[in-house]
Amino acid sequence: MSDTVLCPKCSSEFTYPSENNMMTCSQCFYEWNPEETTAESSNEKKILDSNGNELQDGDSVVVIKDLPVKGAPKPVKAGTKVKNIRLRPDSDHNIDCKIDGFGSMALKSEFVKKA
Repeated sequence: MSDTVLCPKCSSEFTYPSENNMMTCSQCFYEWNPEETTAESSNEKKILDSNGNELQDGDSVVVIKDLPVKGAPKPVKAGTKVKNIRLRPDSDHNIDCKIDGFGSMALKSEFVKKA
């Protein structure tokens, strides 16, 4: 195992501890607190609904606004309940789901609330 701490700004492995429990990158001279960056990285992967509740795989959500669907004659109506969602944290449309009458879709978490 390596104890190398990568720089969060440039991903350089040439970092060293400096005063006040800070780390410094010798390539870009960025200084950071490694304890704070680990807390931020764990919060970064969380997906929140429109009310700020954390979503998990398998949750049920309710659409809060009419959403137009390309190629479909009608939108997904507000109040539509979607069961068994799958989260995709690395995507803009970060929820995969199946909606009755529409099939498989990708939704943005800002347009749903946890049921």
